[in-house]
Amino acid sequence: MRNQAESLGLAAEDQMRADVYLLVGSLLFDVPREKTLKKLQTLSGDESEMGRAFDALSKLAAATNVATARREYEDLFIGMGRGELLPFGSYYLTGFLNEKPLAKLRKSMTDLGIARSEEVNEPEDHIGSLFEMMAGLIVGRYGVPLDIVGQREFFAVHIEPWAGHFFKDLEAAELSRLYQPIGTIGRLFVEIETDAFSMGS
Repeated sequence: MRNQAESLGLAAEDQMRADVYLLVGSLLFDVPREKTLKKLQTLSGDESEMGRAFDALSKLAAATNVATARREYEDLFIGMGRGELLPFGSYYLTGFLNEKPLAKLRKSMTDLGIARSEEVNEPEDHIGSLFEMMAGLIVGRYGVPLDIVGQREFFAVHIEPWAGHFFKDLEAAELSRLYQPIGTIGRLFVEIETDAFSMGS
């Protein structure tokens, strides 16, 4: 039986990229549930910085219950009025929410056939949403998989200018415990994608 990447006509490397985007995006967009924490415990890595971050995330997930994960998530991203971090492109690029970067993203979403979910209240330029969109573009969730040129353009416009800064802030956040290695994984992954896209240009 063919694996998911083969059935979609995707290279294994592209499926792996989509998996990382989806994993990081889902952890940033919502509180980890029990099933998610158990899945994180199965992760492992090599001796690279990325591998060590996956190992750290696995160990922290094993030592974290849902209530603790929820409290950390809310302290980091929600808080009383606002959390320690505001994970939105408009905020990182302009200092304010709902600014021009969000309008540009909404136009890109329309052009690419990406519909806003009616169940989501957050602005679409949330880092979790952007990572989930990128995963969808790679695997063809919004139609056929987007070619590498289109992927590079979406990444360069909506993710690259600010995501690395956000992930560094997440790594260093006073309230980050479970989310500290997620920050590391995100930072390194953005660097890897930036380098790969630049080599392909």
